[in-house]
Amino acid sequence: MKNMKPFKKLSLEENKALLKFPAYISLLAANNDGTLDEIQKKSAIKFAHTKTFSCDPLLTLFYKEADRVFEDNIEQIDKDLPKGKERREASIKRELLNLEKIVRKLGKKYTSTMHNSMESFKNHVSKAHHNVLVDFVLPLSIPGLTDN
Repeated sequence: MKNMKPFKKLSLEENKALLKFPAYISLLAANNDGTLDEIQKKSAIKFAHTKTFSCDPLLTLFYKEADRVFEDNIEQIDKDLPKGKERREASIKRELLNLEKIVRKLGKKYTSTMHNSMESFKNHVSKAHHNVLVDFVLPLSIPGLTDN
């Protein structure tokens, strides 16, 4: 990670781990059936790229770096995670706790901004599969059912 001043406080290993944060969040959000389907994967990859220019300016360099490795990270992590919804979720949550320790080293401002950003990531991926199915099956707006 070049020129990421707040992240200079972190070791190389911590920086590499932090770049996996969006991938873990995406995998957790997509874990409703214990797998990452293609729709969710494509949505997460697209959203990761979008974040490079739509995120809080504090995280711009982070997302540029994360975007470079996002697809490889999400594929590798998905492959390495245990099978089964519960085991998979437990493994992801353990890793997120480790990443949280790293994020806290960045200070309150970065920690808060990172949390807000990861929340938007989780929400986007969680809705991806539902939105595609609703748009395909129910292309008409039905109040209370297709409203987002």
